[in-house]
Amino acid sequence: MQIQIICVGKLKERYWKDAVSEYEKRLSGYVKLKIQEVADEPAPDNASVKVQQAIQDTEGERITKYIRDRDGIVALDVSGSSLSSVEWSQEYTRLIGKGFSRLVFLIGGSYGLSHALLSRADFRWSFGPVTLPHQLARVVLMEQIYRGIRIARGEPYHK
Repeated sequence: MQIQIICVGKLKERYWKDAVSEYEKRLSGYVKLKIQEVADEPAPDNASVKVQQAIQDTEGERITKYIRDRDGIVALDVSGSSLSSVEWSQEYTRLIGKGFSRLVFLIGGSYGLSHALLSRADFRWSFGPVTLPHQLARVVLMEQIYRGIRIARGEPYHK
């Protein structure tokens, strides 16, 4: 299975890069993984809803350039479904069974993903009501993809 993670913003700190590198290594035995970073827009404090939507739309256009017609889209979204790791593994199995050419995971910027991308998603996933910086969300996403695959394959994982 091919998996692509498209995320707004770059990893700057070494510790985030090291964590992502570790999960790239772990996932390499199971999937073909590609990470695509797109530029983020400046996110001013106290931005109006209109400005926030404009930022989401601009970042969304950058993301859309990397999405293909036959992709299965998983959007990280605070309003999405919160799942246990076992439930995520079941959802992952359901998604890969749909015959997509690849699964594409989307991580938005400070204001999240555009309405157009959320509408296109085959699954909207929330890591719960907490707010995570997108660098940490990327690491958590990769860890959960790895854990979900191991659960689906009946392999040991930390409970």
